[in-house]
Amino acid sequence: MTRQIAVVAFAQTDHRRSTEESSEVELLMPVLHEVLRRTGLRTADIGFICSGSSDYLAGRAFSFTLALDGVGAWPPVSESHVEMDGAWALYEAWTKLLTGDADTALVYSYGKCSPGSVRDVLTRQLDPYYVAPLWPDSVALAALQAQALIDAGDTDEAALAAVGARSRTDAAANPHAQRTGPLPHDDHVIRPLRTGDCPPVGDGAAAVILAAGDRARELCERPAWIRGVDHRIEAHALGVRDLTDSPSARLAAEKAGAFERPVDTAELHAPFSSQEIVLRKALRLGDDVRVNPSGGALAANPVMAAGLIRVGEAAARIHRGESDRALAHATSGPCLQQNLVAVLEGDPR
Repeated sequence: MTRQIAVVAFAQTDHRRSTEESSEVELLMPVLHEVLRRTGLRTADIGFICSGSSDYLAGRAFSFTLALDGVGAWPPVSESHVEMDGAWALYEAWTKLLTGDADTALVYSYGKCSPGSVRDVLTRQLDPYYVAPLWPDSVALAALQAQALIDAGDTDEAALAAVGARSRTDAAANPHAQRTGPLPHDDHVIRPLRTGDCPPVGDGAAAVILAAGDRARELCERPAWIRGVDHRIEAHALGVRDLTDSPSARLAAEKAGAFERPVDTAELHAPFSSQEIVLRKALRLGDDVRVNPSGGALAANPVMAAGLIRVGEAAARIHRGESDRALAHATSGPCLQQNLVAVLEGDPR
């Protein structure tokens, strides 16, 4: 890469169980205003805009066009959308800036999970012929993955609970987190997963601004330079995959340059505690790496925004000088089917 791109600003909502009093546009507007305020830019100064969301959550086709009211479509803007988590919108914006067609980009994503059953909505990601007609929801499939890990000797229920407890403890320092406090002592949601092993259902939005080269340094005191991004996908059929491993996450990390030098921070999009076990192994993260200091997806998991939030949280730690080299990860689909990895670095101090 001959052009250096950085995350120069990040903003997110306070994630809540329900925002029924607000539309998607009303949920998004404060975030867009905040991320622009942090750079001093106006919408008209942005060279490219890309968003991520899901029509299935909204329950109507082309729902993302309504969110453009929050951006403002006049004067005409260069805009794109992905029916994916906002981390994949960031990937598109990053490639756009690499071409030199723009110097700045606004990336945003949002998800309102409260209006319906997100567990049922996510079944629409499954193979439509053999699996989706059985309606196995996201928690049931994650429980199969967790049980496979236990059967393989990679973890146990106590270790899973420790992941959930650590996430809630770390989330106490995150003012945007939805779930904090002691881990509940309750029955299984679906064995072997308990409430603390599963993500909360909630609404939220996030946005980042990317900038290239010297423009990044003008907009941010310590930009989070994107040294590499890559995303890979597993086979669609769950029966042909080893659910205790994630080859696609490992390959994405390798192609993004994550294994070239150690990272000090990792923001993993692991909606279930068992998935953190898989990702730690696939991404070669040792005990010296700070994993999910924000609390991660177990503390707040707005579908279609949680992956972008991982990138934003990693970048924000670099902005504040709390990290020098960070890994950010996003996933989509059942049991870590699709994985994106980004490596971010700050200038030497």
